[in-house]
Amino acid sequence: MISVYKGVAHPWLCDVMGHMTTRHYVAMFDDASYHFFFEVFGWNSEQAKNKGVGWADVKHVIEYQAEVGVGDILEVRAEFQKLGGKSTTSRYTMYNLSRDEQAASLESTTVLFDLNARKAMTIPEDMREKVAAYSA
Repeated sequence: MISVYKGVAHPWLCDVMGHMTTRHYVAMFDDASYHFFFEVFGWNSEQAKNKGVGWADVKHVIEYQAEVGVGDILEVRAEFQKLGGKSTTSRYTMYNLSRDEQAASLESTTVLFDLNARKAMTIPEDMREKVAAYSA
């Protein structure tokens, strides 16, 4: 697993009960995925703009293991679980560094996406080779 995101559970990310809301877990995991795909594939928004190639999440499974409260320091680490013909399945694990515990995990299935045709596309061999170094 590699570190792909660091953040803080600021008060405005928390609900009236004092813990981080679901919407902000998802936002942190989403930001982490951009860092992960940049680290592995070198993919960024320029490829979306200039080549019409992007990524689309098609499935999320989130598990919450421990509460995240105001001011907690968080880190998200990532690894690939599976590589299909058109999709990847990645695992993102959020650690609460303040409490030295795992806070949540996300299993995400993401397809390589042709932004012009608006459909999934086959993952090319050069990209497939890059995944091996980041797999579980």
